[in-house]
Amino acid sequence: MNMTNTPRSAEPAGASRGTAASRAQRRSWPVLLGADLVLITIFAALGRQSHEHGLAVTGILLTALPFILTCLAAWAVMRAWRRPGQLWPAGVVIWLSTVAAGLGIRALAGGGTAPSFQLVTLLVLGAFLLGHRLVWHVVSRRGAQNPRPERIN
Repeated sequence: MNMTNTPRSAEPAGASRGTAASRAQRRSWPVLLGADLVLITIFAALGRQSHEHGLAVTGILLTALPFILTCLAAWAVMRAWRRPGQLWPAGVVIWLSTVAAGLGIRALAGGGTAPSFQLVTLLVLGAFLLGHRLVWHVVSRRGAQNPRPERIN
């Protein structure tokens, strides 16, 4: 127990929090959120194309909208911007919330929710939303372990 009034550290609070990789992840949350939204949109486009519903931008966005909205809500609930590349718990919660709530909204709006569609949604969005986080995690760790050498002019 420290009974003196001396500060433990001269650094400002939070200045040394986390590794370089985790700080890079926190700074890159817009890229990771954008990747989630783009991948959800690609999922909707692939589904529309495979069912011959056409690839009109408005149709794709209407199909993707329930999943995009629930993904954004899951990001907010999980405060995912703090550790956006994290697989567990943030990535898994974002994935499962996006699937479950997105399918729920789709059902309420009268869209199809056949069991086969539910399974495909679960698997494809899982591969998309967790897959890019896994890649990000590996790349960011590798970058932190092998920093670029300083250039000498």
